[in-house]
Amino acid sequence: MALLENDHTEGPIAKTIESQTSKLPSDLFLWTALGSIAVSAALKATGHKHTALFLGQWVAPFLLLGIYNKLVKQQGHDHAEHEVEDQETRFAY
Repeated sequence: MALLENDHTEGPIAKTIESQTSKLPSDLFLWTALGSIAVSAALKATGHKHTALFLGQWVAPFLLLGIYNKLVKQQGHDHAEHEVEDQETRFAY
């Protein structure tokens, strides 16, 4: 099927970003999002409404970065390259 074929290769910038972000633990983004919620709630309780709203809006991007991080670790460019290497070694025997 044409839809399942992956002829796309990542450029050097994307590979660099993926290699760096895959070094970060996925929990980092979750804890950062939870910390943002806690700080936002504390600011709201102390009457800093606008700052609380500003920090509260950081939660979704942190969670999205966590999802990106997880996808890079599971389906990143190195995953596709390892699959090709695995197939080549299987046929070599």
